[in-house]
Amino acid sequence: MDDKDIISTEPAAYPDTEDSNLKWYLRNLCTKDGWIGEYNIGFLCLPNLPGFAKQPPARFIGIKDRLPLAVAIIMGFQHCLAMLAGVVTPPIILSGPGPQHMNLNTEYRSYLISASLITCGMLSMIQMTRWRIPGTRYYMGTGLITVVGTSFTIMPVAESSFDYMYQSGYCPTVKNANGDITQYLPCPEAYGALLGTTMACSVLMILISFVPAKVLHKLFPPLVTGITVTLIGAHLVGSGLKNWGGGSGPCIKLPESGNFALCPNVNAPNALRWGHIKYMGLGFLVFISIIIFDIFGSHFMRSAEVVLGLIVGLIVSWTTGYVDTSVINEAPVVTFVWVKTFPLSIYTPAIIPILVIYMLIAVESIGTITACCDVSGVEVTGPVFETRIQGGVLADGINSLLAGAFTNPPMSTFAQNNGIVALTRCANITTGYACCVFLIVMGVFSKLASVFLAIPESVLGGMTTFLFANVLVSGIRILSYLKWTRRDRFIAAASMTLGMGTTIKDDWFSYALTNLKGTNTAVNGLIISAEMVVNSGFTIAAIVAIILNLVMPREIEDLENEENGHHPV
Repeated sequence: MDDKDIISTEPAAYPDTEDSNLKWYLRNLCTKDGWIGEYNIGFLCLPNLPGFAKQPPARFIGIKDRLPLAVAIIMGFQHCLAMLAGVVTPPIILSGPGPQHMNLNTEYRSYLISASLITCGMLSMIQMTRWRIPGTRYYMGTGLITVVGTSFTIMPVAESSFDYMYQSGYCPTVKNANGDITQYLPCPEAYGALLGTTMACSVLMILISFVPAKVLHKLFPPLVTGITVTLIGAHLVGSGLKNWGGGSGPCIKLPESGNFALCPNVNAPNALRWGHIKYMGLGFLVFISIIIFDIFGSHFMRSAEVVLGLIVGLIVSWTTGYVDTSVINEAPVVTFVWVKTFPLSIYTPAIIPILVIYMLIAVESIGTITACCDVSGVEVTGPVFETRIQGGVLADGINSLLAGAFTNPPMSTFAQNNGIVALTRCANITTGYACCVFLIVMGVFSKLASVFLAIPESVLGGMTTFLFANVLVSGIRILSYLKWTRRDRFIAAASMTLGMGTTIKDDWFSYALTNLKGTNTAVNGLIISAEMVVNSGFTIAAIVAIILNLVMPREIEDLENEENGHHPV
């Protein structure tokens, strides 16, 4: 099948009228049809409370249907709120205090949040804008509401890398007379090394985009991806709970004196010991608010429940004196990417784990884009669908390369926005572009971004723990598609033996090769690489699962299912 055959299967842009989209909006800009039309706004906004009548569902709006301007703006803002917590969480955590983070100052941390918002807005436009690469049969982008954000899967690798950088002297520290580290100093070089390594490794994902999806599913079946995502979620939930208790910095060790005797430090407003009941209460307030919004909230509120729960926690902590408002006052009014830069380099010990991450992101993108096609009312089989998959994975690879240049970790397609498309029954891509505009505006006005830095870590912990638990549940959901034959159970058990073990005890392999370390930097680098691979639960589990899945003979029932074309989603 040639390019013309593929292109001819695309639906007409606007079959109901000869006018262009722009002409239609200009003609109806001052009319009710142009702004609201016949869309049932009550379906989105009225809460699910006793005494409120159930609103009839709004009509489905396809990717090429007309969409009133006000509805597009409202739904774009809804998409923005749904992904906002996921966009700002990685820079907040990775730039914060502690041995596994960069310990940056407020100025740098505020910049990274703004840069993340701006970058996600710009790169989402690339992912959503579908076009054919000239002279080829390949595409860039999906043509659907497939927004992108910083992938949570990079966080375990980043935290392990930063930890090794501080322990090896790559990053500066303060030590006492006994040689013990008492303070971790800012290390922007660590972030530059992470960015440089992710940019170099992004070539793998770009190449993967040209591999047929069937081949990828064979190499990375749900058994492999489910185990990997589950372990990543388990690691992240642990880091969220540390913040819930008051912070993940040095105060978590409960020192009796010094700057970190209280969390996050002794100079913070209403600083308390780690694990204090007041910190626990603030985090629980956010957690229970999310649950209440999901039970009683409108469709709009349910899609933004994580951010709304965070807002409740912010209001309560602000009124009770736990918020450091100086962070907001000191932030600049506007900013943009490259206001702060980081020295790029390659951190070789992180290469293998990051390559595993990119393979995982590619497989996740295929599943996310498939789900987006389904909820958007477009084909989920055939040549057009295959080009959407190829174009989406390629866009994620290119976006991850560009993200590094924009001072951000790798990007992946966000799955939660598929739920909003299903809830609102609106797949029109105009809402996606509106979402991008909101993200960019929030990032440019950096005082908005700095609000997230002012939020107490216990409040953030209540939100991020719930957010990270969704990653864990996603992994469990993938595993639920398995038939759980004896072969599946054996591979899962063998993978979890090392994967779950090192997730629980993340320094298990840290001392095995200590006697081999010396003055040879090359040998030391290989030892650190081995330690990072083994001590990174999801990495070692993925490697074991991939190898066993390829070498172990299949059960008879597995072969029968494949012959009949039955494959888990």
